[in-house]
Amino acid sequence: MQRLHDLWTYIRAHIEIASLVILGVAISLFWLLAELVEEVVEGSTTALDRDILLLLRNAGDLSDPIGPWWLEEMGRDLTALGGVAVLTLLTVVVGVYFALRMRFAQALYLWVAVGGGILLSSFAKNFFDRARPDLVPHGSLVHTSSFPSGHSMMAAVCYLTLGVLLARAQPSARMRFYVMTVAILMTLLVGISRVYLGVHWPTDVAAGWLGGAFWAVLCYMGTRLISWRSAVRRGRMGEGVEG
Repeated sequence: MQRLHDLWTYIRAHIEIASLVILGVAISLFWLLAELVEEVVEGSTTALDRDILLLLRNAGDLSDPIGPWWLEEMGRDLTALGGVAVLTLLTVVVGVYFALRMRFAQALYLWVAVGGGILLSSFAKNFFDRARPDLVPHGSLVHTSSFPSGHSMMAAVCYLTLGVLLARAQPSARMRFYVMTVAILMTLLVGISRVYLGVHWPTDVAAGWLGGAFWAVLCYMGTRLISWRSAVRRGRMGEGVEG
C-alpha cells in the first residue's frame, strides 16, 4: 500500500497540474500558429512584413541595415547559431555526452526532437513555398523557401529542448529560470537576426518560433507520458509483489 501511496503522490505532484499546463501551452502555440498561417496565406500580413523590414534599413540605402557596421557583423554571428552546421554539431556532441553517461533516454529525446524538427521544417518550407524577401538585399546566403524560418524553428527546437534537459538537472528554481531564460533569449536572437539581415519576412520568423516551440513542447509531453506510464507500471508491479 505504501508504494501505491507513493505513486499517487508522484502523479498528483508531477503529472496532473503540470501536464494540464503543458497541454494548455501546446494548444495555445498550435492555435497561434494556425492563425498566423491563415493570415499569411490570405496575404493579410504583407504590409506589416514590408513595414518592419524597411524599418530595419537606412531609408537612403536599402542595402544598409540600420546601426553601425559591427551590428551587421553581430547579426551574421547570431544567425549562425541557428544554422544547420552549428545545431547539428551541438546536438550530436550533447547527445553523445548523454550516451556516454548511460543516459540513453535523454540522448534519444534530444535526437528525436531535433531530427523531427528538421523534417517538419523542411516539409513546411516545401509545402508553402513562399518566396524570400526581394524588398532589400540579403545579408546572408539563402537557398530554400522562406516560410517558416528554418533557423528560427530549429533554434527554438534545439535550444528549448537543451534548456529543458539542463533545467531539470538544476536544484533550485532560480537556476531553472535562468537556464530557460537563456534558451529563450538564444531563440529570439536567432530569429531577429534573420529579419535584420533581410533574408526572412517577420512572419516567417514568428511562424518558426511558434512551430519550433510547439514541437519542443510536444516532445516534452511525450517524455512525460512515457515517465508516467513507467511510474504506473512500477506501481502495479509493486502491488503485485506485495499481494
